[in-house]
Order: sequence, then structure tokens, then C-alpha cells
Amino acid sequence: MKKILVVQSSARQDGSLTREYTAQLVNQIQAANPGSWVVTRDLGAEPVPHLDSSLLGGWMKPTDEQTDAEKDAAARSDILIDELLASDIVVIGSSMYNFGIASTLKSWFDHVLRAGRTFKYTENGPVGLTEDRKVYVVTARGGRYAGTSIDFQEPYVRQLLGFIGIKDVEFINVEGQALGPEEAAKGRAEAEEVLAAIV
Repeated sequence: MKKILVVQSSARQDGSLTREYTAQLVNQIQAANPGSWVVTRDLGAEPVPHLDSSLLGGWMKPTDEQTDAEKDAAARSDILIDELLASDIVVIGSSMYNFGIASTLKSWFDHVLRAGRTFKYTENGPVGLTEDRKVYVVTARGGRYAGTSIDFQEPYVRQLLGFIGIKDVEFINVEGQALGPEEAAKGRAEAEEVLAAIV
């Protein structure tokens, strides 16, 4: 049995390739692991607030000195971190917007990259605390960016996950979706081939 956390960040509810392919991947994982359960965090439908002074105060101030807004922000961060720490597998749907990740996904990372919970500071530098899980990242892109100098999405997400100790990360890229029907179909076929080999 696997505990699967799905993090969706597409602004689209309908017609989203990242939603389509993350659903396909989750179905494959569940079929291979009967009894697995899924928690979905849909940042497109219910975005978490961006990093602000309330969240920083919720992290850094003693509880008895926090405002109500700071306590609420810290509690929201705790919920998101608890979802991550409870998972064995994380599936992230990450559409590419303006060469990078959605701001909603950045906000999620801002809530879960938290000292004392998902990483700690040591005399030798930060150490991640969430290493024992697998992450799949499904991307959808208008052009072809994988392996190029302008793919700011994959290196950034790998860095964020690596910072909290997650090194086992696999990308499924649906590329070429704005390059005409032939390239779009090719990009989908390539992604489906990668998916088919995963489980």
C-alpha cells in the first residue's frame, strides 16, 4: 500500500495536460499497489497564499507572541507539511508558465520548505529531512525545453526538492504543445511512452 500526495498547479480545470497525465500516472500506481490512498492538493482550485509577513511570523516567533494571522499561517504550513511527510509518493502537476513553475506551486514550496520540519541547519550546512519518498513531476510545455539552457523549470524543482532531501525525482514532460498538431501529438506520445515504463 502506498500513500500518494498529488499536487496540482495548473490554472486550468478543463483541458489541462498535467491534470490528465497525473491522473493516468496515479491510476497506474494504484493498480500496481492495491489499497493505496490518495490525497490531492489542488493549488489551481484552492491556492495557498503567497509568502508574507504572517507566514514568516508564524515560523519565527514564539507561539505566545504570534498574532492570530501568524498562528493561522503556521497552522496552514503545518497541514501542507503533514501531507507531504505522510506520503510515500508525490505526484506534482506543473504546467510551464513563462519559462517556470506556476506561482501557486512556488507558494506551496514556500510553505513546505521549513526549517525544523523538512530540513534542518547543521554546522555543515542544511540537511533535508524528507528523503524517503519518490516524486514524479508531470510538466506541460508549449515548446521543447528539456535539456536546454532555458529549461528553468526542471532544475529549479529538483533544487527545491533536493534541499529537503528528495533526490529520487522523475520528470514526465509533455512538450511541443504550441508547435502545431504534429509536434503536439509527438509530445503526447513521448510522455505516454515514459508513463508506460514507470509502473
